Amino acid sequence: MLLSATPPPGPRPAQEVRLYEEATRHRGLTPPRTHPLASITWLGPAASNPALAYRVGGDPAHLAESRRWIEAAVRLPHWGRAHMPDHDLDAGWLLHHLALAYKWIGDDLPDGVRALLRYKLLLQGRRMYEFAVASEGRWWSSSYWQNHNWICYAGLATAGYVLGKEEWTERAKDNLGTVLDLMPQDGSHAEGVVYWRYGVPFLAIHLDLLQEAEGIDWWDRGGFMSHTFRYRLHQTAPGFAFNVDHGDCHDRRSGHSAGLYYRLGAQYALPEAQWMGDLASGELLWKEAAESGVRPGILPEAYLEYLWYDPSVPAARPTETRAFFPDLGLLAARTGWDDDATLVSFKASPGGGHRAWETTAKHRAEQGWETLNQGHHHPDSGSFVLVSQGAFLAVDEGYSNRKRAAHHNLLLVDGQGYADEDRYHVYRDIPFERQARQRDVLVSPDCGWAHATAEIAAMYDPALGVRRLDRTLVFTPSGGLVLLDLAEAEAAVEWTFLLQTDRPTEALPDGSRLIRSGAATARVRQFAPTDGRVVCEVTEVVANPTSSTPELSLTRTLHTLRSTTARSAEGLFLTAIGPGTQTDAARVPCAEGQGVTFGTETVLLSPVARRIRTEGVSADAAAVLLTSGGAPYVVAATRLERDGTVLLDVPEPYTGKVG
Repeated sequence: MLLSATPPPGPRPAQEVRLYEEATRHRGLTPPRTHPLASITWLGPAASNPALAYRVGGDPAHLAESRRWIEAAVRLPHWGRAHMPDHDLDAGWLLHHLALAYKWIGDDLPDGVRALLRYKLLLQGRRMYEFAVASEGRWWSSSYWQNHNWICYAGLATAGYVLGKEEWTERAKDNLGTVLDLMPQDGSHAEGVVYWRYGVPFLAIHLDLLQEAEGIDWWDRGGFMSHTFRYRLHQTAPGFAFNVDHGDCHDRRSGHSAGLYYRLGAQYALPEAQWMGDLASGELLWKEAAESGVRPGILPEAYLEYLWYDPSVPAARPTETRAFFPDLGLLAARTGWDDDATLVSFKASPGGGHRAWETTAKHRAEQGWETLNQGHHHPDSGSFVLVSQGAFLAVDEGYSNRKRAAHHNLLLVDGQGYADEDRYHVYRDIPFERQARQRDVLVSPDCGWAHATAEIAAMYDPALGVRRLDRTLVFTPSGGLVLLDLAEAEAAVEWTFLLQTDRPTEALPDGSRLIRSGAATARVRQFAPTDGRVVCEVTEVVANPTSSTPELSLTRTLHTLRSTTARSAEGLFLTAIGPGTQTDAARVPCAEGQGVTFGTETVLLSPVARRIRTEGVSADAAAVLLTSGGAPYVVAATRLERDGTVLLDVPEPYTGKVG
């Protein structure tokens, strides 16, 4: 598709309009004569989109426009200025786009321009290739799980195929095979949604090039690509315009790639991906383009939308409301997809996810290579994001350079977050054993419940003596949220519960607190501890989201609700969050275990002792989840007795519906 500029058969009027609009968008700009300090990635699509428009429609004005930007790019002595000139993202982007322009319109360029473009591609490709070889085992050359690797090698591969440089394409292909073999099979991505939309399109680009140039189909290799749309889908906020911002996210509206949606939809027969592509390139396009902090952004992907759109793929609105991605320990659950629906996203895993963490330990031991470069993965295991009524209520920090657990909805021990944090690469050089994980996961699509317990004790400094810190999160069918935090330490410490919001929470006369974001609200009730010190304070998060523009600095303000216990070797927080007009939560008296009810929905928990004793319910289980008039659901249960009737009695723990 890409090399031959040949899309799937069939009409594509909307994609053609997009292509022509993008081909003319820069006509009023004067190309730079010297390299600006900021990134020049945008120069590549400024040349490739009009080049494709000329191939499609034959208008010589598009040819002239592409030539303008080609000449601007090739006269720059280096691609990239502020960060790793010739060896990083600027060079990768320009290699890809200018090589395609050379392939598509090279024969129609004047001889001198064509020769200069070819020379520049050879020069920049050689610089990129030599850097990749020299830096193997360090930085992006072998950082298999992150966007710099994918973009730079895809750029090198594009130039290699166009110029016939087999040495380049073979090295890029070997890397791509390794990436596909090592990426998580569940399709999740530790860098977060924004870097998913920035980097994963280049994996698809490379796969497209490989298939067209060499006849090699690796689209199903490893499983990541076939499942990654589902990951992206479940990190979409209700209403589809915004994204959950785990990991480094410049903002909450930088998550869509219509071109990638179309390619995945066509490759794997995914009607939901086709539908999302139509939405992203239509209704959502200009708001994302205007408000996104990611550059070059969504508009320059017009060439991908045109070439990857397959009109034969049906489109269907998403309906699945529950998902769990085990590699990243990511649980996502929602009441629906409409604007007013409620969504929770809850995660816990080692740095980069389980597969990356375990594989990089082998690379380090066996090869002396450092392949895990997860600067965009935060110290956020055990944290969650809550969206409801069209607004973000419990929020994440977004992008930061000095990453801290205190910026998330987490817990502090004696005021301290995770060990070795407060830096960019929070997972670098830490012990292999320092891992968080999820257990006891329930995401049954037919029940409306979602449950998981995050084990995060290992993430704290061993000097604090934390023996246990388990957070259980339950999402009810109507969107209520219950959190149970159980903590143990070798000596008495202060335990602090954190809740981050976009504006200060408001204390209510009954002791609860109100989260407010525009017209959206949620009531927070903390049933335990009963004597905690509660304060609300401002937390400022400073970041520079691009190394190509060193002077850029962004500050985001969070409002942090802190609830701190008296010093104790054990800590327990029982918290309920009820969005909107949901029935107010009440505590359920329990002889053993902990309970919360939202009226018709009752949550009974005992994630450690697994003994629940309350009026009408006796269970040996991590959780019993009850809905008025419905069958109970249990987590890790061996016995359930309700109102004197034994409903479950099994030798091995069972999770799911009873009866």
